[in-house]
Amino acid sequence: MLALGLWGLDRGGTWRDEAVTVQVARRSVPQIWRLLHGVDAVHGLYYLLMHPVLALRAGEVALRLPSVCAAAATAGLIAALGVRLARPRVGLWAGLLYAATPLAGHYAQEGRSYALVAAGVTGATLLLVRASAGRRSWWPYGAVVTLTCLLHELAVLALLAHAVTLAHARVPWRVRRGWAGAAGAAVTALIPLALVSRAQAGQIAWLPRPGTGSAERLLHAFLGQPGPVFWTCLALACVALLPGRLPRAEATPPGPRRVPSLASVALPLAALPPLALLAVSQVRPMYDDRYVLYALAGAPLLVAAGADRLLTAATGALPNRARTRTGTRTRTGTRTRTGTRTRTGTRTRTGTRTRTGTRTRTGTRTRTGTRTRTGTRTGTGTRTRTPARATAALAGTLAVALAFTQQLPLHRRDRTLLTRPDSLAAVSALAARELRPGDALVFLPSIGRRAALSHPEGFRGVRDIALRVPGPASGTLYGREAGARELRHRLLALDRLWVLAEPYALRSPWFPRNPTERVKLTVVSEEFVPYEPRREFVRDGVTLRLYTRRPAPARAVTRSEAPRPDRPPASPRPVPR
Repeated sequence: MLALGLWGLDRGGTWRDEAVTVQVARRSVPQIWRLLHGVDAVHGLYYLLMHPVLALRAGEVALRLPSVCAAAATAGLIAALGVRLARPRVGLWAGLLYAATPLAGHYAQEGRSYALVAAGVTGATLLLVRASAGRRSWWPYGAVVTLTCLLHELAVLALLAHAVTLAHARVPWRVRRGWAGAAGAAVTALIPLALVSRAQAGQIAWLPRPGTGSAERLLHAFLGQPGPVFWTCLALACVALLPGRLPRAEATPPGPRRVPSLASVALPLAALPPLALLAVSQVRPMYDDRYVLYALAGAPLLVAAGADRLLTAATGALPNRARTRTGTRTRTGTRTRTGTRTRTGTRTRTGTRTRTGTRTRTGTRTRTGTRTRTGTRTGTGTRTRTPARATAALAGTLAVALAFTQQLPLHRRDRTLLTRPDSLAAVSALAARELRPGDALVFLPSIGRRAALSHPEGFRGVRDIALRVPGPASGTLYGREAGARELRHRLLALDRLWVLAEPYALRSPWFPRNPTERVKLTVVSEEFVPYEPRREFVRDGVTLRLYTRRPAPARAVTRSEAPRPDRPPASPRPVPR
C-alpha cells in the first residue's frame, strides 16, 4: 500500500478540495480557529494536523504524504484483523486486497482527511475485538473513536457496526457496558462539532438525493469494476457469510469470553455505515462515497475469508507442522527431602467474644526417597515443516496480484489529473501566460479565487477588483468582497477587464442571490463586450475571457439640427486665442 501510494504522488496540480487544504493549513492557528466558526468546521482538526506538515514544506508530496501513510496503516490493521479473527493467510490476503482496490489508492493520494478517518475506524475495530475478547481496558478504543469522529463527524456511523458486532457475538454484560461507556464519551465529545457543522450545512447543499445507482457504484468500488474480478470477489464474500465458523489459527489461544467472528465484524462494517447514510440522505442529502471510505475495510476481509473457506474445504484441515522424533529418552534421578517443621505461637482474640489461649505445634517431617524414570520414545521420520500452508498463502497472493493487473488501468488513471474535477495549477499557468501585471481581474463567482489562493504564482501583480479583505484577515475561505455599490463604481471606471468564470456562471439561467455577484454579472453583461479579436480560454472547466467597455451609442440627430439642402452649413465659430 505504501508503494502504490507513493507511485505518481506528484501529479503536477491540486484540485479544488486540496487547494482548500493548502490555503487553510498554511494560515496561523488563530486564523484557522477563526475560520472554523464560519465555515468548514467538520475538517477543523485535519487542518490543524496539516498545519505543521505544510509549515515544513508546502508541496504536493507533503500535502498527500499523510494520506499515503494512513492508507498503509489501514492495510496493516486490516491484516491484523484477519490474523486475529481467522488465520495469518487471511490477514495477508485481506491487506493486499485493500491495497489493490482502486478506491483505496484514489484517496491515498488526496490531501484530505478521508484516508486518516479510514485508518482510525479500522484501528478502533481492532481495539474493539481485542477488548471484547480479553480483559483489556476500553479507554484506548474510546480515545481512537473520539479522535476519528473529530476528524470527520460521519465516522460516528461506525459505532452502529460495532454495536451489531457485539450483539451478534453475545458478549457478557460487562463487555457491553464498557463499550457503551467508551462510545458514549465519543458521542458526547462530538456534540459541539455537530452543532457548529449543522449551522454550516449549506456547504453540502449541492449534494443530490442518492438513488440505487449510488449504492451500485459503491458496491463496485468495494469489490471491483464490472467483470471477472467483481463477480469473483462477490462470490467469495458470500461464501464467507455461509453458516459455520471460520477456522482459526492454531496459535490463537481460546479466550474465556466469546470472540466475535470475522463475518460479524466485517459485514456490519462494510454495510451499515453506507446504508445508514443512504437512508438519511433520502430526507436530507449528505451522501458521498468518500464519507464512507472507512467501510471499505470490511470488504477485503470477507473476500479473503471466503477464499480461505473454499481452500480449506478443498484440501482439508492441514496441520501447521508434522512433528516426528526418533531417539531414546531416559531419565534417572534420586529425590530426597529431609527437614524439620516447627510452629509455635500464641493467638489472642478480644471482643464480644474473647478467646485466649496458646497453641504450640512442634514436629519433625522427614521424607527420603529415590525416584527413577527410564523409558524409550521411538518414532520414524524427521522433524519437518509442511509446505502446504505456505503454498496456499502464495497461491492466494498470486490471485490478488492477478486481480490487481486487471484493475491496473484504473490505478494509472488515478495518477493523472483526469480523475479530479479540475486542476487549479493548470488555471494558474493559463493566467500566468495571458495576464500582465496591472491587469484588472474579477472572479465570477468569488469561489473562483481558489486558484489564485492555492497557486498565487500565476496571479502576481494582477488587480483583484472585487476583493476588499483577504481570506486570512477576514476569517473566510475566499476573502470578503466589496459591497454592490462600491463594486459597481470600481467596474465602471475600467475600460478593460479580465473575467475568470466558473462554467455555470456564464449560463443565462444562473442568477446569484448574493448582491455582489449580481453586480458582477449585470455590469459585465451590460457595460462590457468580449474583446475583438476574441480572447477566450477554457481550461479544466474554467473560462478566462477578456472584455472591453461597450462603445457609447450614437446620439440621434434632431430635425432642427439636420442640415438643410437649400442653405449652406453654418461656418464654425472662431476660436478665441
